[in-house]
Amino acid sequence: MNVFEKRPLEPQSALAEAAGLRWLRQASSAVVQVIDADSRRICTEAVTLVAPSADAAFRAGVELARIHAASAPSFGSPPQGWEGPNYIGTQRQECRPSEHWAEFYVEQRVLPFAREADRVGNLSRLGVVERACEAILGNSQALSWPSPARIHGDLWAGNLLFGAEGPRFIDPAAHGGHPYTDLAMLELFGAPHLRSIWEGYAHQAGWDSDRVSEARALIPLHQLHPVAVHAVTHGPSYGSHLEELARTTLRML
Repeated sequence: MNVFEKRPLEPQSALAEAAGLRWLRQASSAVVQVIDADSRRICTEAVTLVAPSADAAFRAGVELARIHAASAPSFGSPPQGWEGPNYIGTQRQECRPSEHWAEFYVEQRVLPFAREADRVGNLSRLGVVERACEAILGNSQALSWPSPARIHGDLWAGNLLFGAEGPRFIDPAAHGGHPYTDLAMLELFGAPHLRSIWEGYAHQAGWDSDRVSEARALIPLHQLHPVAVHAVTHGPSYGSHLEELARTTLRML
């Protein structure tokens, strides 16, 4: 087996990634296999890339639904057996178990990054994001999910690879969360053959057209977190995007 090695700079990031991959792989072989990991490096199976196809994207949707269905102990729960830090990219984030998805999402995902983006000067209207978060909390019961899903947590297009043996998920920020969050991030950065991914997901999850429409309508709300992260790391253009998503969320709720 060919091996891919990565040496992240953040403390324990390699071990955190390995724990997340192993946890997700319990549910799907489409998650890359961890070969070895220590505090400085992670080695996984190498993926031989091929051109994305609609069939492979459909399978990716099927496998993502299987991962989500594997469930998690609570919203915000870290990967099984992992008590160290959780990262999204280079940014550390909390993973404290919570009974309520809205509280977890607002307090541990959106607001910490929005406030940091404001602090570094990349967000000019923090108040609109805070009001959107208040609206999410005010609609907590309606927005929640029946039970915590086991989610990838950083599923932008670059973390879904199309390999010679099928789709492969890499580099997660795995935790217990809401399934719409992974789907929203695939939409945010334009994964190939998105329609086929949704079709595969709906097929495996048993979603009808109404459930798909509901999920798609809530995409802006579930994009608040990744865009807030990018507002911290990638500048004020993402701050403007975050404000736009917050206003859309307020109109919806």
